[in-house]
Amino acid sequence: MYDILMAGGWLMLPLVLCSIAVVAIALERYWALLPTNILPKNLTAEVWHQYKDQGQLSNDKLRSLRNSSPLGHILAAGIANASHGRDTVKESMEAAASQVLHDLERFLTALGVIATIAPLIGLLGTVTGMIDVFAAIVTEGTSDASLLAGGISKALITTAAGLSVAIPATMLDRYFGRRIESIAVSLEKECVKFVDAMFAQPSIKSPAKNSAAKRVPAKASATEQKAPVKKAVAQKTATKKNTSKKGEESS
Repeated sequence: MYDILMAGGWLMLPLVLCSIAVVAIALERYWALLPTNILPKNLTAEVWHQYKDQGQLSNDKLRSLRNSSPLGHILAAGIANASHGRDTVKESMEAAASQVLHDLERFLTALGVIATIAPLIGLLGTVTGMIDVFAAIVTEGTSDASLLAGGISKALITTAAGLSVAIPATMLDRYFGRRIESIAVSLEKECVKFVDAMFAQPSIKSPAKNSAAKRVPAKASATEQKAPVKKAVAQKTATKKNTSKKGEESS
């Protein structure tokens, strides 16, 4: 292994650093995106029972809920604005969901960058190696085919190393991206259940008929107003498309 690294030249150093970064990011994101860390079991039901019994959670409980998990962060944002109406709750949960999704995508950009530049670094190493080989042939005037083949094989080492780094990085980038999309769907379901429960409850002071009548528009608005997590995902997707489109126009 050491001989291969030395034969590849100094450009093997950034490739080694890129490979270490890929492994570190993969381990960190795998742990961070575990379902138990994102959506603790029965958290929505527990928070709802506390809210229903107490009417409003204390600042300490909201802070603890916000720091407990990404789902807790979104639910805490909704509970904190529950007295301001459904629209305000929806907007606050959208903002919290956008922040949560941004945090979940941490380091994925770095994976994408590594997947892009690693083959280019390898190609650069091969090109510089080929230049050295042909320069030596011109200087020494050798016609030994074995010597030429040996020089070319050494020059191709960096290309192989670059691809060895880029392929896993690309696969991990796609894998974690899909995993985040799946998590976003699960977060959306939990948020919809919580908001529907929060605003579909019959008022204690109102007659049963009035409360039953109020349930119909509440359900309609739940269908009408898309879940905060889904809207946050759509906003982030649109931002990525606009960024890539600007990059294409500038290029």
